[in-house]
Amino acid sequence: MTLAENCTGKTEPGASPPIKVSIVEDDAAVRAMLCKWIRQADGFQCLADFENAETAVAAMPRDAPDVALVDINLPGISGIECVLRLKFRLPHTQFVIITGYEDADHILAALAAGATGYLLKRTRRAELLTALREVHAGGSPMSSNIARKIVQSFQRISPKPNQAEGLSPRESDVLELLARGYLYKEVAEIIGISLTTVKTYIHRICEKLHVHSRAEAVAHYANLPRRSDA
Repeated sequence: MTLAENCTGKTEPGASPPIKVSIVEDDAAVRAMLCKWIRQADGFQCLADFENAETAVAAMPRDAPDVALVDINLPGISGIECVLRLKFRLPHTQFVIITGYEDADHILAALAAGATGYLLKRTRRAELLTALREVHAGGSPMSSNIARKIVQSFQRISPKPNQAEGLSPRESDVLELLARGYLYKEVAEIIGISLTTVKTYIHRICEKLHVHSRAEAVAHYANLPRRSDA
């Protein structure tokens, strides 16, 4: 991790607190440019920047930024996985993807992981700062062609019944991670709970879904044929 020179944006006396931003980007030149843009902008504070997801996952929860800019194509853990892991620990942080990928698969995967914005690296400085203000105010900024691809993707997908009805939000989180193929210890690490607590959640999930195993719970959740070979 390279701290962004304790960079703080300029604010007028009596103005609202600056929007605190952290950056996860492996390209040193791009990372430096983003830090400079934020450092020089009124109403922003650049808390820190990270060259990979591993250091971001370890250190960002201590800073608790308002907004995190995350690249997808990172070495090691991907940007999407980075968002997924951090979202559980930083529920009030807004994650904005900044990348060169424009395909629907990457877009939907990022949004499913917890990102609330999706910007392309060719986005200009003024547009980027506007997007950061928008996401901090509760919006979901993305370029028009990205939004169009999302609409087109959802139009091709038939909605499934809510298989997880009756589950608590945390139980749904656990089941979602199990459905993605994570092991119990990985679920515990991502959410920030103990392995025993994960097992307790799984027991409750099975009771609520009237199934007898993790495999059956995941199959029920995914609307797939049930199995009993857990």
